[in-house]
Amino acid sequence: MARCHLHKFGGSSLADADCYRRVAHILLTHGHSDDLVVVSAAGKTTNFLYKLLSLRDSNQLWQEELQVLISYQQGLIEQLLSNEQARDLRERLTTDKAQLISLLSLDVRNDYQISHVVSFGERWSARLMAALLRESGVAASHVDACSILVADEAAVPQIRVQESRAKVQALLAAHPNERLVITGFICANERGDTLLLGRNGSDFSASLIASLADIERVTIWTDVEGVFNADPNKINDAKLLKSMSLAEADRLARLGSPVLHSRTLQPLFNTEVSLAVRSSYASHTDFTLIAPHSSSASAPVVTNLNAVVLFGFKIAGDVASLLDQLVEAGLTPLAHWVSAHQRLELAYTAENQKQVQKLLDAQAEALGIRDLQINTELGLVALVSADAEHYRRSFARLLSRDAKPLFSGDLSLVTLVPQSQVNLLTQKVHRRCAGPRKRIGVLLLGVGNIGEAWVKLFKSVSPSLNQELEAQVELVGLVTSSKALIKSKGVDLQSWQQEFDNEATPWQYEHLFEQLEQLNCDELIALDISASASLTLQYPEFFERGIHMVSANKLAGSGPLPFYRELKEQLGYRRLFWRYNASCGAGLPIQHALNDLRNSGDSVEAVGGIFSGTLCWLFEKYDTSKPFSELVIEARGLGITEPDPRDDLSGRDMQRKLLILAREIGLEIELEDIELRSLVPAHLADIPLEQFLARIGELDDELLQQYGAAAEQNKVLRYVASLDNSGAVLKAEVGLQWIDASHPYANLTPGDNVFVIRSAFYQGNPLIIRGPGAGREVTAAAVQSDLTQICRDLLQE
Repeated sequence: MARCHLHKFGGSSLADADCYRRVAHILLTHGHSDDLVVVSAAGKTTNFLYKLLSLRDSNQLWQEELQVLISYQQGLIEQLLSNEQARDLRERLTTDKAQLISLLSLDVRNDYQISHVVSFGERWSARLMAALLRESGVAASHVDACSILVADEAAVPQIRVQESRAKVQALLAAHPNERLVITGFICANERGDTLLLGRNGSDFSASLIASLADIERVTIWTDVEGVFNADPNKINDAKLLKSMSLAEADRLARLGSPVLHSRTLQPLFNTEVSLAVRSSYASHTDFTLIAPHSSSASAPVVTNLNAVVLFGFKIAGDVASLLDQLVEAGLTPLAHWVSAHQRLELAYTAENQKQVQKLLDAQAEALGIRDLQINTELGLVALVSADAEHYRRSFARLLSRDAKPLFSGDLSLVTLVPQSQVNLLTQKVHRRCAGPRKRIGVLLLGVGNIGEAWVKLFKSVSPSLNQELEAQVELVGLVTSSKALIKSKGVDLQSWQQEFDNEATPWQYEHLFEQLEQLNCDELIALDISASASLTLQYPEFFERGIHMVSANKLAGSGPLPFYRELKEQLGYRRLFWRYNASCGAGLPIQHALNDLRNSGDSVEAVGGIFSGTLCWLFEKYDTSKPFSELVIEARGLGITEPDPRDDLSGRDMQRKLLILAREIGLEIELEDIELRSLVPAHLADIPLEQFLARIGELDDELLQQYGAAAEQNKVLRYVASLDNSGAVLKAEVGLQWIDASHPYANLTPGDNVFVIRSAFYQGNPLIIRGPGAGREVTAAAVQSDLTQICRDLLQE
């Protein structure tokens, strides 16, 4: 059976005796009897060995420092092992000390001897950890990686994969059911001379050996819990990523993430090995798992480098050819920009500066490279995600004029800014793109025909809306006049009707507001899709509690002027939004148009139109071939009128809509300031509905007479609202008018609304908005439009 797991522990995880015990506990509780273990040198041992070489080369006293290092190792042995185990390691340590003295005493040392000196730290760690595991009663052996990893010499040793794989597989076969503790950081050439694997060599050893051994998972145990979506030392609310793809992790590493080095990840490509990053100081906590194959994008990660080097130059040759050469030389730029006139800019870390400049100098003549400039005063800010392009607009909005345009490629967006701006921009990008997604809760007040249409619409648009807004907009409550359902986790849009029927309970406002306050939402938006006057009176309480409002209910916008002013003042005190486009014209953009005219510096002088789809239908159909009252009964049967047709015939609905528009253009007037001429005679206005329907024929004579008189002048009857503010006295009225047959009001599709706006800019040729002014779908769309706009306003910086 193939071995499943390899554990790697760095120097910080092996700093003292307690650390060694902690690591042994992890291996015994989180591992199996045949796990592989790769270890670095304990604590700062490698740095100490380099220091000894430096002291020897400068002819300073080094013997005392060597004794300090040996004493440190002896102390670990004494604290961790019993006499028998300790005796063997003490003897080996004495031999090692003599070998180190011999090597350090040489007047001249070659590279192999230097590497051998530096490698003692890993050998001591492997021996000690294996002995400690045996002390715990399990089978364990230490392994010198020079015996299994064979490499060709280069600036960074190049592993002979097939030869090394054979050696690793043979080692595993020779040690079944035994933990093998292997030295990291080192390998050997074909003669057995020690070679160092360079920066992050121990992590690279771990992933390399895991791939050669066909291990399922390698865990890098370190002093951090895993990969965060930003540096937790700089961003207070940085979050641990529980998973990410290998490609995302590699790009993040190439952009300077301190948790993983890109070289560590390379052996894992084209394998089935996953990599976990965990804290050896908190082994019980969550960690990051990097999967070899992943089609889903993890959360975006924001990273930065406080200093980079930007090479800028003109190039006459092929830019793609130069970029290919840089990649082949292992010098892939962090980002690059090609501007006009063949000017190329390449961003690199400072450690690559000399190598890049050397290559550019070598290719200068062949590729026509000239006017080379090097800028070392910039830093880098980047976002890494498989969905990086999705965040381009949000990221770009945060860039100052000093920033480089966003470079896009390899799952990332990258910019360079002056070093003084790096930390601030990192915080902004994290907050905008990678921070916690804002949760906006939506409360639906009114679950009738329009409410049902809105839920259906919201279900279809919410995925794209959440993606566009980079937020989480959720339906959290449904309220009717008798029952309410509030759900902190959100209402299931697939089964909302069943949830409401089964779980909704009777409610009162005090209890409803208490439930809303307990919701885990950054913002709440209530949608009033009702005709409730009592609900309108609660608007001040909604605003007082910081709840935004969308109204299809026209009663608040056309309420008493002091009440209307109070609502507007409440909005001004706090960053609250109230939109009510659906209260007049359903989905027609009449209020948008009025606001645009005012914002453009125009002055609206007159607004008029037919604002009732019911009255439009009646008068477009009325030609005296049948009495007007029969048309009303027919319309009622089709559901075109309200259950009580007087609600339409009174004109009160149009009067309220005209008042809303009047206030929208800045007029502070009351409903009574608009003259109303009802189609319902006073003696029929207040009688019971059944009596009215029985006597509805009493409307016919007056309308027949009006129709005939108008026709004699080639005019038609239309029920019209009009407001004219161009003179010294405001004229506002709603009632029956005789209209020229060529007028925009005269030839409408039955059920339409039409709005005619005259302004300083639109005089002889007024602005006309026409279309369906009623209906569940268009009204629901208007409500959704208002909701979306409030969400956008809330999410602006």
